[in-house]
Order: sequence, then C-alpha cells, then structure tokens
Amino acid sequence: MSMDPKTPVLVGVGAVVQRAADPATADEAVALMATALERAADDAGSRQLLTDADGIAVPRGLWEYSDPARMVAARLGARQARTSLAEIGVLQPTLVNAACRDIACGKADVVLVAGGEAKYRNVSARGAGVAVSDTPQVGVAPDETLRPADELFTQLEVERGLVMPVNCYAVMENALRYADGQTVEAHRDAVAALWAGFSLVAADNPYAWYREPISAAEIRDASPTNRMLAFPYTKRHNSQWNVDQAAGLILCSVEKARALGLASDGWIFPLAAVESNHMVPMVLRRELHRCPAFAIAGTRALAFAGRTRADLRHVDLYSCFPIAVRIQARELGLTEQRPLTVTGGMAFAGGPLNNYVLQATVRMAEVLRDDRDATGLTTAVSGMLMKQGVNLWSATPAAGSFRFEDVSAEAATATATLTLVDDFEGEAPVASYTVLYLDETPVRGIVLCDLPDERRALVTTDDSAIIQGILADEFCGRQVRVGSGGTFSV
Repeated sequence: MSMDPKTPVLVGVGAVVQRAADPATADEAVALMATALERAADDAGSRQLLTDADGIAVPRGLWEYSDPARMVAARLGARQARTSLAEIGVLQPTLVNAACRDIACGKADVVLVAGGEAKYRNVSARGAGVAVSDTPQVGVAPDETLRPADELFTQLEVERGLVMPVNCYAVMENALRYADGQTVEAHRDAVAALWAGFSLVAADNPYAWYREPISAAEIRDASPTNRMLAFPYTKRHNSQWNVDQAAGLILCSVEKARALGLASDGWIFPLAAVESNHMVPMVLRRELHRCPAFAIAGTRALAFAGRTRADLRHVDLYSCFPIAVRIQARELGLTEQRPLTVTGGMAFAGGPLNNYVLQATVRMAEVLRDDRDATGLTTAVSGMLMKQGVNLWSATPAAGSFRFEDVSAEAATATATLTLVDDFEGEAPVASYTVLYLDETPVRGIVLCDLPDERRALVTTDDSAIIQGILADEFCGRQVRVGSGGTFSV
C-alpha cells in the first residue's frame, strides 16, 4: 500500500519505572521523562529523532515545573523544539492528537510527547527524613499552554465534600448498581472480580507498579491494609498515584522515518482519534451512570478507521475507578467479560497523575507489534468522566489517512442535564449516594436527590445512626427529607 509521506506514525515508545531504595539517589520527574524519550528513540532506532524534534509536549503533573518540556529539550539536545504544556482538565491524548495533525499537515516532522511523576520518591523521602528537591524552574513559559474551557466542579460540590475523585466515582458506581437492579452485595462481588482480573494483567506487564495478583476478596473488603475510602470503594479500587513512572512517545511522518532508515516493523499507525471536550460536572448530569459522548466518539472513530467493534482485539479503557471502566465499556458496546486493559489499570499498573494514557499507549504499541493485523483501542477521560477521548491504533495502516474530530457539540446535545439548587426543603428520592470514611470510621453521608422540574439537591449528614442505615441496604430510591443548610434526615 502506498502511503502519503506525511502520514503520522508512532515510531518509538519508552517507559520508566523507578523504585529506588534510597530516595536521595532517585531521579526527579523531568529526568524520568527524558529517560523515557531516550528509550523511545532507541526503540525506534535513531537518537536523531530527539535532536530533530520540532515539538515536545507534556501533560501537567504534580510537580511545579513551569515548562518541563523545555527542560527535557535541554537534556535531549532538541534545540529547535517548541514546547507545550497541557494543564489538568485537558485530555492527555489531546497532545498526541495535536502531534498527529501537525505532522499530517506538514507543520512538523517529529514530535515528542512525554509525561511522568516522581511521587514515590517524594513520599519515600518524607518517610525516611531525607531531603530531596526538584530542579527549580520559574518564570519560564511554554510556547503553548492548553487549558480546559470550564471548571471541573461546582462550588457546592467543594463545599459539601464531594470534590475528591473517589467520592464522585463512588456516587456513579452506586447509581449504576441501582439502574441495573443489582443487590449491594452482588454488585460489590462483581466490581471486585473485575478489578482482580485487572491485577492479573498487571502481573504480566513489565511496566506495572504492582505485579502481584490480588484476589477479589482482598479488593472488596476493608482491612488494616485496605481501608474503605468512599462506599463501596476501598483503597484497592483507587488509582495508585504514589509512583515513579514516566512514558515517552515519538511520532513522526512516514517520510521522516524512511529518511532516517527506521525499521518499519516497529511502526504503529494512529488510525483515528475522536474527542469530546464538552464539560458537565457530575452532579449536573441527569443520568449519573451514563456517558453518551463515549458512544458517539467510539462509533465515529471506528467509522473513520474502517473498523468494527469485532476488530478491537486489544483494549485499554481509562481505569481510574471501576465505574469509569464499566460505563465506558457499555457505551462502547464492549462486555465486561472480555479483557479491557493491556496494562492492568491505574490501581495496579500505576496511575501517575495526568500521564496514564501515555503509559497505556506504550504498552498498546508493544502488544500491537506482536499482533500486526489487530486494532487497538485506548481511551481517556478528564475530570469525573467530563471529557472523553478515543484513539485507534494498528501496526497495519488504514486505507485512508489519519482522521481526527472533536464531537463536543454532539456530546452536548446527547448529555441531559439538571439544575443544581440549594434552597429546596421537603421529601425527595435519592438518585445516588456515598459514605465517606476517616480512617476506619464512616463519618459523612453524601446524597444526590432528584427534585421536580429537572432540579437536583446535593445534601449531607454527619449523623452516625443515619449513616449506618445508609450502609445497611440499598439507599438509592429511598425517600429522604431535605432540610435547610444542605442537610437531610430519614
């Protein structure tokens, strides 16, 4: 098949997992990113890709660098590279998609994308009483900064304690259980079994943070080493971000790859990418257990690539919490009984803040090199399923060129919303809920109530007797009395 010389191709991938016994000797995040890109260049077969880079893009992490891509460029000798930084709230694959588009239109020949964290180093240093620091960088601005168009939370969510991701995703998880008509205990069994399967995949992933399989019982139930965080989620359900991990991707044009003599058996083609950047906070979504934008994005990406769901032999769904995987699978027409990760997911493979999708893309590229006729799907979310991204990959190029589309307008039409109010008093049914824990003690019940006229209330209780009642059985669908000051009683 003849290809347009400007066809974008992923030619090199690299990943780093650091577990230094002495945190004082451990690399900081920017050094891990540079190492990941060096490994990606060696994987591709030429370090000239680094020095020839037209751009370097990095998603924001927990670190305080103001322009990490510029620091990476200095380490790699990429003197001509423009730098990009994507702030929290921007989909991670947006940087990859932008690179593919720039290459396809001739704006760039080589683009590097990297991200990473060294949070394990920092946590270990505090525990050991060892001083570690990052290279200071202030007053240096990237050539391009990408920012989300809206806020990730409403002010009421912040005030009522729903702002932490585990709390929000727990509310969605309970809503899906109720919509399915499943019992609380059967639901907890199913979610734990799903996550235990993910841990088995992580055991075979050389870049995974945890490589020991974990049983469903260990995940499901609280224990001294697995405390409950927000019902029904324990620590084992939670994304693990106390990691030292980095990933590097090198994308270039087919023309550039051929000019450098890169072996084509390592090439992975981005077939199609679809994003929705329409932002609706979780509490405003009428259907808490749905995400219609994923159905739109998945259908569109498959059509662009000339593929069907049956062609998706390898899948990695963004896996911050079980409900994220479960909602995506349903919207994309995938069953939970099939493999839904190539890494083992963020609870086991590791979830470095705002970088997991790059880690997943590294692993997906390796899987597709061994299964050349297959199509791979990677997905991304931002916030509480607020933004959606779908990318299709293959070692075999598509008949047409790389396609990208933003389906935000369609997502807005498909996502029904409610109005959040703070002045309702009276009886109302519970749409969903969670219970927050402090250490081993349940301390706060958080409830969303659906009101007449397309309105919703977000209310809480700190009454221990009511909280125990919430935990005793299914609480969705129960009538509660919403009182003044954002509280409720039963």
